[in-house]
Amino acid sequence: MSTKDIVLIALFAAIMAALGIFPPITLPVVAVPITAQSLGVMLAGGVLGAKRGALAMALFLVLVAIGLPLLSGGRGGFGILLGPSGGFLVGWIVAAYAIGLMVERYWLKLGYISTFLICGLGGIVLLYLIGVPWVAFAAKISVLAAATGSLPFIPGDILKAVIASGVIVTVSRSYPVINR
Repeated sequence: MSTKDIVLIALFAAIMAALGIFPPITLPVVAVPITAQSLGVMLAGGVLGAKRGALAMALFLVLVAIGLPLLSGGRGGFGILLGPSGGFLVGWIVAAYAIGLMVERYWLKLGYISTFLICGLGGIVLLYLIGVPWVAFAAKISVLAAATGSLPFIPGDILKAVIASGVIVTVSRSYPVINR
């Protein structure tokens, strides 16, 4: 791993921390806050690629686990990873990797729509497939109740996918970070 890789991984972990400054909105049913940080997951995978994007999320979560208050609302500590939002947090690593893998595969064909679809598949669908069952388990509710309680997150996640796809396509055209 090069110095450039390490710097980019640390930079995107810092971007995740910066996105945590926005105050969270917590919905009562699922006890998982709406944050801007899922935008960072999409950006990390889409700009850095699979390996570096996933490592940026892993670094960020290690920093959270050791107690740094980097999550929205100034939350941090290992216990958060075991709570209702833990599945989404751990899912960030998987989502960044999946988004990065798809972006790498379709690098030469990236357009706004294809990148939006990639962000939607990795940063919404895959993330929910990991996060919703975890919410159900941690909150001791049914998967259906957790999924229903997660529905209000979808419009914001779609907006984040739109923003991320615009940034990813712009970066890929002006400063291709992912090595082809």
